[in-house]
Amino acid sequence: MRSVAALKDTLTIIMAGGQGERLYPLTRDRAKPAVPFGGIYRIIDFTLSNCLNSGCGRVCVLTQYKSYSLDRHLILGWSPVFNMPERGSYLHIIPPQMRTGNTWYLGTADAIFQNVYTLEREKPARVLLLAGDHIYKMDYGAMVQFHIETKAAITVACVSVEKAEASQLGIAVVDAESRIKGFVEKPKENPPTLPDDPNHCLASMGIYVFDTEELVRRVSRDARRETAHDFGKNIIPEMVDEGARVFAYRFKDENKKRIPYWRDVGTMDSYYEANLDLIKPDPLFNLYDSDWPTHTYIERVPPAKFVHNEPGPSGRRGMAADSIIAHGCIVSGGAVFRSVLSPLVRVNSFSVVEDSILMEGVDIGRHARVRKAIIDKGVRIPEGARIGYDPEADRKRFAVSASGVVVVPKEMALE
Repeated sequence: MRSVAALKDTLTIIMAGGQGERLYPLTRDRAKPAVPFGGIYRIIDFTLSNCLNSGCGRVCVLTQYKSYSLDRHLILGWSPVFNMPERGSYLHIIPPQMRTGNTWYLGTADAIFQNVYTLEREKPARVLLLAGDHIYKMDYGAMVQFHIETKAAITVACVSVEKAEASQLGIAVVDAESRIKGFVEKPKENPPTLPDDPNHCLASMGIYVFDTEELVRRVSRDARRETAHDFGKNIIPEMVDEGARVFAYRFKDENKKRIPYWRDVGTMDSYYEANLDLIKPDPLFNLYDSDWPTHTYIERVPPAKFVHNEPGPSGRRGMAADSIIAHGCIVSGGAVFRSVLSPLVRVNSFSVVEDSILMEGVDIGRHARVRKAIIDKGVRIPEGARIGYDPEADRKRFAVSASGVVVVPKEMALE
C-alpha cells in the first residue's frame, strides 16, 4: 500500500539544472533532464512519474542551464497534470532566484538555500529532495513514512552497487538499524563495502528527506562557509560526524524485476545501453507497467506507418524488428533493426538503421546506412551516407564514445 498520507505535509523539490557535460553533444542545447529517452520520454519524466504515482501533490522543479527545452516540456506535459488548485496540488518551475547574490546555483545545497523563501512561504513539515536525471521507479511515500518513524533529521535513499561504481557515488556505512555512521563522497580507492558482501557498496541515490527546520538550518550555515555547497560532499558528512540522526532508506524497486533498477545514464555509453535494453524481449526496465505508468507529453501527430513490400531481392520493404517505433514515424521502404526511433522519424527506401537511437524528426536518406549511432533531433542523413562503418572517418566529423557509439549533434548539416 502506498503511503500517500505521509506526503500531505511534504514539499517535493526536484533538482533539474544539471549541465550533463558527459552527455555532450546531447546536452549542447538542453539540460540533462530534458534529454530524450526511450523514444517518447525525457529523462525527467521518470522522476515526475514517481511523484505522480506516489501521490506527491506539491512539486517544485529547480531549473538552471539551457532550460528552454525542459521548461517547454514541463509546461505542456506536466503542469496540466499537477496543477489542481482545488486540491492544493501544483508544479512550479523555479529558475535561479539570485536572492542572495548574482550567482547561479553553486551546488545542491546552495540551490535549496537560494529557495529558502519558498520553504518559508509553503511551510511544509518535511522536504523531499530529488534528482531529475535518473531512471528508476520508487514510491516516495514509503521513504517519507520511514523518515517519520525513525525520527530522522535526514533520510538518504540508498541502493547496493558494485564496488567498481563507488568512485562516482556517495557511499554510506550503516549499522543494524540503518543509521548512517560514515559517509564518503566518491571515494577514489578502498570504498567501504557491505558487511556481508565485499563486492558491493551502499550508495546514495541523491534522494533525501529532511525535516524542514533542519534543512533550512543546515543550508543557511553552509552558505556562510567556503565549501562545495553540496549535500553529498558537505551537508551529509557533517551531520554524520556531529552525531545527527541520519538514516539510510534501502531502495524498494517498483519495477518488480529480480535486479533493482536505478540508472544515472550520465555517460554516452550508459545512456546508449539503457535505451537499447528497452528493445529486448524482457528488458531490465519495464515501460509497459500499468501499475506504475510513466507519463510524458505526447504531441498530436499521426500513428507510425510502414510502407512498401515489393517482391524480389531488390524490392523495397518498409520493416522494423526488435525496435521501438514512436508515433509519426514513416519507415518507407527502409529497414530498422534493434533501434529506438522517436516521433516523426523517416527512414527512406533501401536504407538500413541498426543498433541506433534516432531522435525526433531525423530523416534517413535513400540507400543510407546507420549503425551503432545516436542521431539527435532534426538531422537529415544524406542519400548513400555511411555512419558507424568507418571509425576513423566518423571521429573526424562526430563525437564517438569510448565503446564506439557515433553521436551526431542536433540539426547538424551533413553533406
